[in-house]
Amino acid sequence: MRTIQVNIDESLLVEVEQVLKQLDMSRSAFIRNALQLAMKQHKNQLMERKHQEGYANRPVEQGEFDVWEPEQEWQKE
Repeated sequence: MRTIQVNIDESLLVEVEQVLKQLDMSRSAFIRNALQLAMKQHKNQLMERKHQEGYANRPVEQGEFDVWEPEQEWQKE
């Protein structure tokens, strides 16, 4: 594990410190979790962009998914 330095606004640090007390968590653990969440969000955004590009390059054709319509029907109770 590497040690890094991070500059942070004082007001944000105050907020983070308050949350850390509530979570009983270290600053390092909090920042690691925040970075992991940011990486997941970034990967999701990339996948969303790829899906958008895919559908833009090859739009759904009329009737393309008709075969799945019966699978979407819910059973009535």
